Amino acid sequence: MSKQTVALIFGGKSAEHEISIISARSIAAEIDRNRYELSPLYIDRDGKWYASECSQAVLDTDIAALLRSGSPESATQRLDELTAAASGEQFDFGAFLEKTDVAFIALHGSNGEDGKIQGCLDTFGIPYTGCGLTASALAMDKALTKLCSMAAGVAVAEFMTVTSSDYAAHPLGIVVEITKRFGWPLFVKPASLGSSVGISKVRNAEELANALESACQLDSKVLVEAAISGREIEVAVLGNGNAVASAPGEIIPGSDFYSYEDKYIKNEAKLVIPADLPEEVASEVRKAALTVFKALGCEGMSRVDFFVENGTNRVILNEINTIPGFTDISMYPMMMAASGVSFAELVEKLLLLALEKRSITPKI
Repeated sequence: MSKQTVALIFGGKSAEHEISIISARSIAAEIDRNRYELSPLYIDRDGKWYASECSQAVLDTDIAALLRSGSPESATQRLDELTAAASGEQFDFGAFLEKTDVAFIALHGSNGEDGKIQGCLDTFGIPYTGCGLTASALAMDKALTKLCSMAAGVAVAEFMTVTSSDYAAHPLGIVVEITKRFGWPLFVKPASLGSSVGISKVRNAEELANALESACQLDSKVLVEAAISGREIEVAVLGNGNAVASAPGEIIPGSDFYSYEDKYIKNEAKLVIPADLPEEVASEVRKAALTVFKALGCEGMSRVDFFVENGTNRVILNEINTIPGFTDISMYPMMMAASGVSFAELVEKLLLLALEKRSITPKI
């Protein structure tokens, strides 16, 4: 049997650029080379596509070690050196279309997890891992995710949305409106950025104004959300029509909340898999994860994050990630492993799920 070619797409124009490279490096190590030919495709921060030697050189770079050394700048410098060395390289899109049988998308955040690359691949008839365009776009928007989940009967924290344009026009009025509606503390989040990028925990009106200003610089829509006093519980979902939910895992943050720095640089959070939950609560969390997954029309994979409220054990949705991390400290593969699916098996299943998805238009 001839090998199928897997285009591993990573990097991208998002704040999670480096994390995408780390995920792709882990995935590449587990792809069965007896069945698949690996074709890495690196997208730099400016959106330029690279293949062949440059993309492989980026994939071979241990970005995680550079980040954890406390020098994110050294990671950026190394990537700049590699792309500068390949500055004359032209990406051959025709060759990419001709040889690619399936794409493994390892892009995180904007321009990767939000439906843009999915729509591109749909147009050219290339099957890919994870959710389709519509589910990706819905899940990327935290406010729309909450609305869809509420309609499906899943509890969410009290929230409101603020557009960056409205805040620029009426900053004081919006701060006053929020302080009347919410108690302290609360969270301010860019509506469509992943991996805790740009999230602020706010304790007073002065911090609120600063948090809104920062979030509005990152996104055109901002989510303001009541803080939930509870445990942070996550569930991995795998499958298409007959998706299954993993055993839940718990994150015990090393700081006030599970921030980007806490996840990938300081690495101080404690991960407990499986989470120590009463059986009925664990069952409810898994059921809610599948409900959200189906309500948004997800396929392939997602990690669904919840709070289990202190005192009541009420299960409250936090967010959903349609392309969760695949690093050595990422919850999604660890929860699947705790549920009996090894990293290598997970990679294989995701490729098979991509290939079995709905019929798509022939390659152009």
